[in-house]
Amino acid sequence: MDAPPFANEVNGDERGTVMSIEVQHLTKRFNGFTAVHDVSFRVETGELVALLGPSGCGKSTLLRIISGLEIPDGGEIHLTGKETTQVSPRDRNVGFVFQHYALFKHMTVYENIAFGLKVRKLPKQEIECRVSELLGLVQLKGLEKRYPFQLSGGQRQRVAVARALAPSPRVLLLDEPFGALDTKVREELREWIQQLHEHSQVTTLFVTHDQHEALEIANKILVMNSGRIEQNGTPLEIFDRPATPFVAEFVGENNFIEAEVTEPHLVPWGPFRFPVNGYPLGEKIRIYFRPHDVYVSSLPEYPHVDVKAKIMKTRFRGPMTELNLHIGGNKQVIAHVPKGVSLTSGFIEGSEVYIGITAFHAFSKS
Repeated sequence: MDAPPFANEVNGDERGTVMSIEVQHLTKRFNGFTAVHDVSFRVETGELVALLGPSGCGKSTLLRIISGLEIPDGGEIHLTGKETTQVSPRDRNVGFVFQHYALFKHMTVYENIAFGLKVRKLPKQEIECRVSELLGLVQLKGLEKRYPFQLSGGQRQRVAVARALAPSPRVLLLDEPFGALDTKVREELREWIQQLHEHSQVTTLFVTHDQHEALEIANKILVMNSGRIEQNGTPLEIFDRPATPFVAEFVGENNFIEAEVTEPHLVPWGPFRFPVNGYPLGEKIRIYFRPHDVYVSSLPEYPHVDVKAKIMKTRFRGPMTELNLHIGGNKQVIAHVPKGVSLTSGFIEGSEVYIGITAFHAFSKS
């Protein structure tokens, strides 16, 4: 699909323009409760960044502060290289998309998209040209005369994005943009938002509690918990190298155990020995390892896959099978194996298998 004129405008006339978001030591309190606590980060020009965290962690409040809809109790916001902490929302040149669209019900698709341009009193011909470009960009050509109630949820969200993009914002903020949609539509819009970003190159920060969403479409992820940023990194870094126990637990599925360093540089747990460095003898350790990092074989493959286990339960999970494995005493491990491997290897309840753990993450319990 050819890039619409809007994409050329951003990549051409504005090439080299700073369109970053920089947050410095932001804090926000509500009636004594600290919703955002000393948060600092930077979103570079043209990046698509996810602000990921559980409900109530402060991520939407942070987005509203950046947009100007909330005033911080401390810290600074720099947008496109300028300090804008006290600047009104209208003058920040920020596009904001809400979870529930917030479209004007009495206006057509065309009128919704054109609203911000009319407020700025742009010439009629310029408005018509701009709305036409955006209708192509969000793939809604031919629907400009419809009202919001005549559109699907996914189409309404596209209108909301087009309306936010209409005034040519330097920064686009999306608050749970797919949260009100069903799974299939969410998947379609994830791909669409990536294509949209590739065309427009607008610096974008979006809030989500869906880790799969963040891992799939973001260039960078900020993991937030209890008003703080726990980790800032690429999707691969967040998934493969979690910086804190919270990130390890929140992003992806995990087996989780607690044990003690009883041998130099080793944490024993049942038949397993986890090599760790930097922890003294007697230190309590939390070990996390993902189900897909548990290698399962019908035969021992010494020395890496030699721990005997019994399959207590299997669960069909689409392209893979979940195995509940008992390894003695009260110790159990969850493993995920491809469905085809499970079928050809005869992994059924009651079978004895051999397992090994190929990767893990260790954190001090203190």
